[in-house]
Amino acid sequence: MGELNLLFAGFGGQGVLFCGKVAGYAGLIDGKEVSWLPSYGPEMRGGTANCSVCISEEPIGSPAVTEPDVLVAMNAPSYDKFIGAVKPGGKVIMDSSLFDRECTRSDIEVYKIPATKMASGEGISGPANMILLGKLLKESEFTSIHTIQEAMARCVPQGKAHLIEHNMRAIGLGMEL
Repeated sequence: MGELNLLFAGFGGQGVLFCGKVAGYAGLIDGKEVSWLPSYGPEMRGGTANCSVCISEEPIGSPAVTEPDVLVAMNAPSYDKFIGAVKPGGKVIMDSSLFDRECTRSDIEVYKIPATKMASGEGISGPANMILLGKLLKESEFTSIHTIQEAMARCVPQGKAHLIEHNMRAIGLGMEL
């Protein structure tokens, strides 16, 4: 794999930091070098939020992802802000339920996933972020589904353990796309 630089971005409350945390824990479980760098505005919900995740075979020089291999964008402002930074040959996974943009770049792959709409349609409203993580897992193959499940178990607090199955179902939906 070498190194994989991920950038998860959206509004606070959409679970972008949690998504990055699960991806980072998966890298740790796989024995990789990992960095997770959250960034968010002063608002609890509705403000901007993003996190950089680096997963590497080698030591990581900087935790900040300035040129992501993959951008997971959950809202239009995040897409607009970071689309130009995606490495040529990179991927963008976006929640097309919440916004739709036509990408003018021909050197990247864009996956428009109606994650919020899918989650509501499946009766699992909330984990649109996990549907996008499932699509990321399918397209990048940075780890296995079993490792993601173990990472999820480590990231979800004991009091919310009942949500693990819910989240794994959402990841499975994303992997089917």
